[in-house]
Formats: sequence, C-alpha cells, structure tokens
Amino acid sequence: MDFYGGYLDKNFSKDSKITVILLVVASTAMYEIFVYAYKAIILSSNVEILLFSKILVIEIIYNSLLTIILYPLIQKLGYKMEDIFKNPQILTRYF
Repeated sequence: MDFYGGYLDKNFSKDSKITVILLVVASTAMYEIFVYAYKAIILSSNVEILLFSKILVIEIIYNSLLTIILYPLIQKLGYKMEDIFKNPQILTRYF
C-alpha cells in the first residue's frame, strides 16, 4: 500500500481538484467492481449488471460530491501532516 501512496504522491498534483476527483472516481469504481466480483464468484450471488451499474453510478456521484465538499479541509490537514512527517525533527537534549 505504501508503494501506491508514494507513486501517487510523486505523479499526481494534490492541488488539482480535477485530478483528485478522477482518482476518487477510479478508486470507487475499482472497489465496487472488486466487491461485486467477490460476491458473484465466492458467494454465488445473482449477477445483475443493470442494477450494479445503477449502484455504481450513484456511489461515484456521491463520493465525488463528498470530495468536492470536504477536499479543502482534507487538503489543509494533509499539508500539516506532510510537514510533520517529511521534515526531520531534530530533538536535542542538553544536560
């Protein structure tokens, strides 16, 4: 998982809302397809492509809207955490 985070950190701009929304759309679609395939194969549930596609579109829209609303807050928090973890903190003690 760390590999993917490092790859995305280097190759995608965190300042572009369009890029972030596209990543949310892609990750939502991949997750839902994986879960649906798991349920269809492992649990032997019925395969209904039309129902699945409706649910997928609704979840993509919902996640995209949440991203648009919450992204400025998440971005500020992310920059603060990045400063904490990427900058070397030298703690020296004088006795």
